[in-house]
Amino acid sequence: MLLLGRAQKFFRTRSDARNIDSDQARLRPVAEAIESAIKIAEAERIGLNRRLEDALARAAVTFGNGTDEYLERDAADNKLQDLLSTDIKNGERRLIELETQIGHLKFLHTAMTTRFPGLKLTPSGLP
Repeated sequence: MLLLGRAQKFFRTRSDARNIDSDQARLRPVAEAIESAIKIAEAERIGLNRRLEDALARAAVTFGNGTDEYLERDAADNKLQDLLSTDIKNGERRLIELETQIGHLKFLHTAMTTRFPGLKLTPSGLP
């Protein structure tokens, strides 16, 4: 009996509510960082997509619509066409990279919410 009384003085566990609060405080920043990264990458993708569409439209205008247009095109138009072509290729490559990155981040988000079902997050609008 004496040992039981002494043991209760030296060792006590936290309440379940305090454990839940500690878990939330530890996990929430990770989940919020993932959500933030997804939103930032999606915003970049949307902006890049708009700029890419604009570049494609400008390239179509400088390209012309005649079958022999490339024979009579001004040197300045050729240079602009080359620049736009390079920008379009780079933009398309970056869009693919962003899509891959967003997919990976969404996977992490899903893993977070399924591995820690008690994690309470603010509504983010993420699927």
